[in-house]
Amino acid sequence: MTTPDTAARRTLVACAALMVGALTLTACGGNASASDDGKATGSHKESTPKTSTAKIVISSEDGATNASINATGVKVSGGKLTDVKMTVAGSGQAVAGAISADGTSWKPKAQLERGTKYQIAATAKDAHGLTAAANSIFTTVTRANSFIGTFTPDNGTTVGVGMPVRFDFDKAITDKKAVQSHITVDSSSGQQVVGHWFGNNRLDFRPEHYWKAGSKVTVNIDLEGVQGAKGVTGVQKKTVSFTVGRSQVSTVDVSTQTMTVVRDGRTIKTVPVSTGSPQHTTYNGQMVISEKFQQTRMDSRTVNLGGEYDIPDVPHAMRLTRSGTFIHGNYWYSRSNPPFGREGTSHGCVGMADVKGGQGATNAKWFYDNSLIGDVVVVKNSHDKTVDPDNGLNGWNMSWSAWVAGSAT
Repeated sequence: MTTPDTAARRTLVACAALMVGALTLTACGGNASASDDGKATGSHKESTPKTSTAKIVISSEDGATNASINATGVKVSGGKLTDVKMTVAGSGQAVAGAISADGTSWKPKAQLERGTKYQIAATAKDAHGLTAAANSIFTTVTRANSFIGTFTPDNGTTVGVGMPVRFDFDKAITDKKAVQSHITVDSSSGQQVVGHWFGNNRLDFRPEHYWKAGSKVTVNIDLEGVQGAKGVTGVQKKTVSFTVGRSQVSTVDVSTQTMTVVRDGRTIKTVPVSTGSPQHTTYNGQMVISEKFQQTRMDSRTVNLGGEYDIPDVPHAMRLTRSGTFIHGNYWYSRSNPPFGREGTSHGCVGMADVKGGQGATNAKWFYDNSLIGDVVVVKNSHDKTVDPDNGLNGWNMSWSAWVAGSAT
């Protein structure tokens, strides 16, 4: 039972508690703050953060085993990078790279190697000078689980009007549509360019007719992460371009043993030649110069002809087919009975008069000096068949309808 005295005591205790609470609120709240001399002021002094606000992100997570060989890099927000070191894990070999001008990113100067373990250590500072750090050890995608397409022509080159864009993939491609759709080839001439598959490892692009002289061709390769076959993805992401030079098409007439060189629609020279003998005829058809050698060795055993010849220093040699057809200089001909312009005496190549060492002012040297990789050499009136479209860069020997039928897109 509560008595009047008891109730009065409880009221006094409650009032005292309220007064203490009010004093506490007054001391902790409001705008009052202590200055350096202990006096209250009307503003709150900001404190310096204890940890850096810079946030570093390394593109490849620590422990990753399928990192990109193209997209590896470092970025920072809320600060600027001060140092990035990338090395090959284990050996410690440095990987060259550069921090961007604004200090917010870093990337390697060159494409990384496949199947290689790397380590990145990065530091950055925020506006208060506080340092942040990040590290990652990762392994790039392996060769077994990736594919690369070796392509021609090279970036920045000038080529002839017959030069196709060719890709040779190091793995068999089963999803051809996925791969082809991530490669685009465009010409400043506006010509339609279509891809054609020769088997599972080769993809060529060309227009219906030869490239227009003076045009610029741009190839965009966006194969990073594209699945070309089960468990196999692409690792390339780049753009390359080349220029088409003047138009030069040279026609070899086996019936007259001559070659007529036509540049930009005008005949500039007729050259006597010696084509294949009756036993070793020269292919008919449109053939594209794919390689040039000031001097090269020609051994008949490399083209399954046995030991019929082995010439270590054939001058001014230009490849027309993968199977061994060249147009080249000949210094070993009979001076008393030269075959040029008269008869075919070669093992299928097209020969022109030359001298040993190739230093003379000969027809062979003139043609070599005036030819580009990608120029077209047409052979007609031979008793041989037309060269196969995939024997070298010779897809021009396929009709446009057949070419388009071999596209996957």
